[in-house]
Amino acid sequence: MPLPKRRHSRQRGRKRRTGWKLTAPTIVDCPHCHEPKLPHRVCPHCGYYAGKEVIFIEKEKERK
Repeated sequence: MPLPKRRHSRQRGRKRRTGWKLTAPTIVDCPHCHEPKLPHRVCPHCGYYAGKEVIFIEKEKERK
């Protein structure tokens, strides 16, 4: 297995790592309940996706 002949400088290693950034996730408002959610996902608050109720979410008042 080949090994480097000379040590790489700090600048060279740091240049290679300039693209390692975290990006914040895109968050959109649910068109039904206006809560924040990830795009192209079922809303965790109301259970709607593309204008239709996909999953039933039990409300706080209904549990009691």
